[in-house]
Amino acid sequence: MAGQMDGLVAWITGGGTGIGRALALEFAARGARVAVSGRRADRLDESVALIQAAGGEAQALVCDVTVEAQVEATVAAVVGHFGQLDIAVANAGYGVVGAFERISADQWRQQLDVNVIGVALSLRHALPELRHRGGRAAVVSSVLGKISLPKNAPYAASKHALVGMCNALHVELAGSGVSITDLLPGYVESEIARVDNNGVFQADRTDRRSRRNMWRAEDAAREMADAIWRRKREHVIGGQGRLAAFAGQHVPAIAYWAMRRRR
Repeated sequence: MAGQMDGLVAWITGGGTGIGRALALEFAARGARVAVSGRRADRLDESVALIQAAGGEAQALVCDVTVEAQVEATVAAVVGHFGQLDIAVANAGYGVVGAFERISADQWRQQLDVNVIGVALSLRHALPELRHRGGRAAVVSSVLGKISLPKNAPYAASKHALVGMCNALHVELAGSGVSITDLLPGYVESEIARVDNNGVFQADRTDRRSRRNMWRAEDAAREMADAIWRRKREHVIGGQGRLAAFAGQHVPAIAYWAMRRRR
């Protein structure tokens, strides 16, 4: 596996924690030079330090994906530093959860601004560089892009939107030499549950997600990197995730009946 990505440059949004950091480390282990971006400089610096300690080359760039000027400047900084961009992973995102009637209009807007518009802006500004290199684009979506859960309406809506975006872009990029891979993980170790409904990280917030079927970020990143490398159109991570995605797509009546029965 080592050397698979020698000479390539990868940019990962949300690269300071969780899946983003694990992907950065995985790409670096395969020989890529890596740029990580996000809002928290301290976490980005930690990612860079881990890569450098393992003998890799990395760059940290503070960037809020909802601010287009920052996204554009970040892509320019990556290319200015490394000379190229071969892989772009739009991973930044968070989840607005709770009873539907308690979610405010501002929380809905912020959810879609980060999880959908932020992804679109990241891809929009990366694609011209990827076209030069016949590169690879990827989006970290969620199994909730295939099946919705109660008290997850904003998050599920944002992830369903990403599935549609990636499908459209897959066709649009046909023949360009650039691929788009939609990655749909289930439960993966991350700090997403410690970000509140206003997008603010809360260090003392409890992660109430079930640990029973939660993937280690490193294991998920390895599978994601393989899917990106193979230029897969879509890849669901984990057996439970694949079962949930299948149910949501092919037997939704049964899937949602079962959810109602469990409430």
